Parts: sequence; C-alpha cells; structure tokens
Amino acid sequence: MASIETVNIGQKYAGQYILKNVNLDIKGGEVFAVIGPTGAGKTTLLRLLDLLEVPASGSIYFDGMDVTVNKSLRLEARRRMSFVLQKPIVFNMSVYDNVACGLKWRGEKGGIIRQKVNQVLELVGMAEYSSRNARALSGGETQRVAIARALAVEPEVLFLDEPTANLDPISTSKIEEVLAHIISDQKITVVMATHNMTQGQRLAGRIGVIMNGEVLQIGSPGDIFTTPENKEVAQFVGVDNILSGVILNRDNELVTIDVNGYLIQAISEYGISEEVHALIRPEDITLALHKEASSARNTFEGRIARLFSMGALVRVEVDCGFPLFVVVTKRSAEDLSLTVNRRVYATFKATAVHIIKRWN
Repeated sequence: MASIETVNIGQKYAGQYILKNVNLDIKGGEVFAVIGPTGAGKTTLLRLLDLLEVPASGSIYFDGMDVTVNKSLRLEARRRMSFVLQKPIVFNMSVYDNVACGLKWRGEKGGIIRQKVNQVLELVGMAEYSSRNARALSGGETQRVAIARALAVEPEVLFLDEPTANLDPISTSKIEEVLAHIISDQKITVVMATHNMTQGQRLAGRIGVIMNGEVLQIGSPGDIFTTPENKEVAQFVGVDNILSGVILNRDNELVTIDVNGYLIQAISEYGISEEVHALIRPEDITLALHKEASSARNTFEGRIARLFSMGALVRVEVDCGFPLFVVVTKRSAEDLSLTVNRRVYATFKATAVHIIKRWN
C-alpha cells in the first residue's frame, strides 16, 4: 500500500496554468476521491499522480521518495500503479487476452497469468465473459474489463478517472458494487476522480474538492457535504440556501444573524459584527401548514413561490422575505397539499445552520 504526497504541484498547457499549488497527502490503503465540475483539472491531476506527466512546478513523493525529476524512479514507481481511463481502450481480442496483456508485457509465465486473470475476472464478475471478444461488450462490461486489467498486475495504487461516466444507472450501480468489493478486498490505495458527488460519498474515506485548478477543501464526506469551508464548495455540493448576513449578538456559542432584517439563530465561533454566510441544506428544513411548538429555534412564515418535481422528491422555493429552498418527499408534498402561493411555515434547527465567513 503506497502513499502519495504532493507539494505545491502545478501544471500548465500552452503557458497557462491548469493546476495551481495542489497539496495532497494520500495515505497507503486510503480511498481518496477528487470531485469537481467538468474542466476543473481532475484528469490532469490524476495524470500527474500517475507520473504520466511531469509537473510544471512542485514535487511528487511516492512512498516518501521525490520522483518528480528522476526518470528511472518515475518508471519504477509507475510499475506499482494502474490507471483506468474514463473511456477505456480494449483490444480486438478476447476478454481474457485483454486482461492478460499487462502480465504478458511484464514477462509473467503462463500458469501465473492464468491464475491472476481468472482471479480478477471473478472479482469483477466477468468470468463468464472470458472468451468473448472485448469489442462486443457493453459500456459497463468494458469498464469492468478495464478494471480487471488494471488489477491483474497487482498495483499498489489504482487510479480511476470518472469510472462511471456516461454509463446507465444499472451499469453504474454494478461498477460501484465492484469498486466497493475491490476496496474492501484488495487493500490498495485508490484515487478516483468523479463529478458524481454521491459516488465520492459512498466510496471514499476522504474527498478533495477541486475547482478552477485549485483544491479548495479536503476532508471526510461529512466535512465536505455538511460543513463546506467556502461559498464555492457549498454551491457545488448542493447547499442551495446561502444567506448573507451579519452577526448581531451571541450567547456563548449561539449567535443571532441579521439576514435582510430577518433573524436566524445558529451555532458559530464568529463574533459580533462579522459578515457571514449562513448555509442550510434543503433537506434540513421542514414545512408545516401551521406554526407548531418546536425545539427548533428558526421558524419563518412564507408563501410557496415555486415547486419542482424531482422524481420521488419535490423541491420547494418558499418566499419568507428571503428565499428558502426545501426538499420534501412527494408523499409529504401531497399530504400537505403544497401549491404555489400556499402559506407555509419553514422550520430548521440552529445546529442545521453552518456559518462561514463572507468573503464576497
């Protein structure tokens, strides 16, 4: 299980920096996900970590050794890594031969090859496809072959670039099941890039959020999705309620925030007169038709401005003098007879409000 550390690495193409000052410390055996929008620099970062490219600035340490400028050390380290592309290439030959090719290139003997290929095909659920031509497979099946081929050489680090991009939900579910099994069974270091935030939550122990070539936050899935450190991360991970305000007073950890004349109570370490953003996830807000007794410190009367169906969920925009976005189940929306212009009460706890300093 190899570790990877980067110190202020950057990369530029045509004189323009695509990545800037990226600092990572990925432990051996860790599952680390890099999430971010398309074009954020995720693939470039993986190519640098896999030593396919040399960074324009900074250093990369593999198992504590700087491999940035030494070609022989990079080649040695790369033999301990495997990379699964977003759109994997398979050769016009059987599934078995596709998976075996890396082992053949390394000069493994036939008996060892058979053992390792059969083992990884079983692991990814493709054993019965062994003799089938790989070019005749579906997208999800092709991805599983690519994963098997990467695992056959027994890497210490596995890189995955958007492993389920452009796959249907059933194929995506199967790939995630395979990856979860690999993570628990193989005990290798896994670094994956994905724009699928829930996938990162399900599979990774830690997540790094990259936007515009910079890593803005690193933490556990809970840290990233419930306590984002800045407005950009909050917006990306789906915190729709980002309310600008000023802290009026505080009582120990409980603060009162003035949001355009409306008072919100929250738990925060910031002091009086600080300009802040109050972040509230839509699923942490409840709706009722009548004002009810509750331990929650924040209740606002408003009218429904808009409703959006989201399959089994309904997204509700409530005008409380400021907009609040709420997500409820379709059943709850029907039980409450929610319609545009209906008066409702939106309630949330002080502990559901995450406060960050307002930078803009």
